[in-house]
Amino acid sequence: MLPPLPGCTPVDQVRRLTCALCSREAKGFGYVHELRLGTHPKLSFCSMRCCDAGSALARRSGGVIDKTPMETRAVKDARRPLAEVLVELNLMAPFHDRSATEIDRIIEACVDGFQASMQRQAAERDPLDDPIPF
Repeated sequence: MLPPLPGCTPVDQVRRLTCALCSREAKGFGYVHELRLGTHPKLSFCSMRCCDAGSALARRSGGVIDKTPMETRAVKDARRPLAEVLVELNLMAPFHDRSATEIDRIIEACVDGFQASMQRQAAERDPLDDPIPF
C-alpha cells in the first residue's frame, strides 16, 4: 500500500473517474482514439457496454463524444421552462433578444455545473459512510 500523501487521507487519494457516456463511476474500461494519448483524451467508462458505445461514437466523430440526439433535444425542450422562470422572476428582458444558440449555452452551462458538482461530491464522499442497507 502506498503511504498517504501529505494532508490527504487514503480515501482522498483514490481517483474516481466518471463514465464518459453516462457519468456513472468508471470501472476501468477505457478508450483512446487511435491509441494517440498525446493527441486524444483517454475516455473512461463504467462498463463494457458503455465502452463499446462510447468508442463507436468517438470513432465516428474523430475522437470526440458529441451530444447525442437525445441530449440535443433535451436542451431544446428546456428552453420553455427556462423562459417561464425568467418571466416569473421578471428577468426576461436581458434574454429577450438572445439567439437559441446562446440560450442553449446557458442551459448547458447549468447542466454541466450541476453534473460537475454531483461528481465532485461523489468523489469527496467517504465510501464507508454509506448507511447499512439492512
